[in-house]
This record gives sequence, structure tokens and C-alpha cells, in this order.
Amino acid sequence: MNNNKWIGLAALALAMALPFSQPVVATEFADTLDTPALHSDLAAQGPLTGMASAGERLVVVGQRGHILYSDDAGRRWQQAEVPVSSDLVAVHFPSARQGWAVGHDGVVLHSSDAGASWSRQLDGRQVGPRMREYYQALAAAEPQNEAIATLVTEAQRMTEEGADKPFLDVWFRNEQVGYVVGAFNLIFRTDDGGRSWTPWMDRTENPNALNLYGLRAVGDDLFIVGEQGLVLKLDAASGRFKAVVTPYNGSYFGVIGKPGVTLVYGLRGNLYRSPDSGASWNRVDVGLPVSITAATVDPAGRIILLSQAGHVLVSTDDGASFVARPQVQLAPVSAALATRGSLVLAGPRGVRTLPIE
Repeated sequence: MNNNKWIGLAALALAMALPFSQPVVATEFADTLDTPALHSDLAAQGPLTGMASAGERLVVVGQRGHILYSDDAGRRWQQAEVPVSSDLVAVHFPSARQGWAVGHDGVVLHSSDAGASWSRQLDGRQVGPRMREYYQALAAAEPQNEAIATLVTEAQRMTEEGADKPFLDVWFRNEQVGYVVGAFNLIFRTDDGGRSWTPWMDRTENPNALNLYGLRAVGDDLFIVGEQGLVLKLDAASGRFKAVVTPYNGSYFGVIGKPGVTLVYGLRGNLYRSPDSGASWNRVDVGLPVSITAATVDPAGRIILLSQAGHVLVSTDDGASFVARPQVQLAPVSAALATRGSLVLAGPRGVRTLPIE
């Protein structure tokens, strides 16, 4: 359900709750794409979904366009200036100052000052028209290509439906080259730091247009994961994301790893490990019945997994096995980063830190 419909339902509920003798005053609808994020003293305690490091700074993103940054390993947070109030999902910094954030309404934001302020580079109003223009040009050059013709139709549908398709992850190789991925096989690439974006839906082996949930590099390999066991790997020679077969057909939410080992994780505690860049996979039993929703590698090289319920699992053998960290109180985790001496977690209840030994 898109944000506009949520707002409509909330307004209806409010009207029904008011006494019938009291008139209801209509207020003008404010599109989240045209409404800057409001500053709130409670922003660090609200729902937050993505986290990244910008040099020594930490940056988190979440609902209503909230972006916060911390220069003291998560103890104190300041709120950034953000031009939209759309829900944000993910953030990535390829360098200390240049970063990108993505979220609902097809939003792509850029920061050049380590996350203190942001500008909009792309949104859902532009996604459909840009797809249509790009694939119409390809269709004119290849009139017999049925796959391109299908993408023209899809682009037209997205244009008519408007800005309701989310981007769910973002990753940049450097300050110029990056990708954003999202619902229904949405994927765009930039080669100029986000000044222009090119659709790449024709470059994925994803014929059913499955949702793309996660995007990360492990060593020199770039992986995308999604629903129904989808794993894609960029083939540099062809410039295409090719399908990688794994033993699981449920949703994967993310990718983590180190040079020489790749892990994909997701629904109901499923975790698979590849020692050979995705050529083969083995299941790692972590003993969890709940979904794995975040992962990080700490400065010592340990791989750390976090669950939907807040479990913390630590591996000291490059992901071959994991040990649960004892915890007194659990809370859901959406994103995590390991700093020296602490684990910074973000989730529905805001940000918090845990000591790590």
C-alpha cells in the first residue's frame, strides 16, 4: 500500500472518531515528495531502517525522511536536512563525504557533506518516464525484441501509476558509479555520481520481475538478492546481472562477506555460504526460527548477524559457524554497524549500542 493511501485511511479514521456535531475541516494534501522532513527531538527513537559509515561518522535513515548522523560512535545524534518526508530504507557512502540514500516513492537522495544535508536526484515521478524514454529508443532499434517491448509496456504502466514503487537498497563502487534496486526488478545505474540514471531492467536475469531486496559487493563481486531465492551476480564482461543458483527458494534480505567468502541471509533464519564467488553454496545452521535482517563485519574481521527479533550471532571462522551472543533484552534490528568496541543497531525502536568483546 502506498503512502497516499495510508494518509487517506488515517484521515478517514480521524473523521469517524470526531463527534458528529463538530465540523471536520479539510486540509490540503501535502505530497511527501514535496514536504521536507520535520525535525524531531525523538527522531533517534523512531523507526530507522538503514545505516552506513561516512568515514568515522555514522549515518542512519528511516521513516518520514528522517536522517541522523553521529560523530561519537552512536552516543549522540543530530538530524540532517532532508528535502522529502518519504520513508527511507537504505544508505551507502563510498567515501567519507559522498553518500546516497533511497526509499519509498522512488526516492534517491545525495549528500556531499557526510550526511549533514541532502538533495534529491531521482524520484518516482521520474522513474516511469525515464524507463519509457530509454526502452522506447531500444525498441525502435530492435523492433523484434519482445523483452524490450515488454519493458516499454511496463514503463508505461509505471508512468500511469505514479510514484509508488520503492527503491530498497543502494550501493556505489566509487563516487561516480553506483546502483539502486527495488520492487518489481527496479534497477538503475549511474556513471556520473547520480546526475543521470539509466534503467538496467533489461540487464537482469529476473524474468518474473521479483523484488530486489539487497545489493552489496564482496571483494570484486557484486551481488543482488531478492524474493523466491533470487541471487544475481554482475558479470563484468557482458554488463549483466546473471542468476546464481542456491538451494533455497525463499526470500533473501541481504549479502555480507569478506574476500573469499560470501553469505546470503534471509527468511526464517536461512543462511547460505559460498567459498567460491557463488559457484557453490552450503547451508549454515544458525539455530534461529526467525528471519536474519542485518549483518556487519567488525574491525577484527568477525562476521555478525542480527535477527528480526534482535538475536546477535558472531562468527570467528569466516561464516562457517556462528555463536549466539548472550542477551538479556531483545529488540528488532533492521541495520547494524560494528565500530571499535561497540555494535550500533537500528530498528523500529530507534538506535542503540551494544558492547562487543
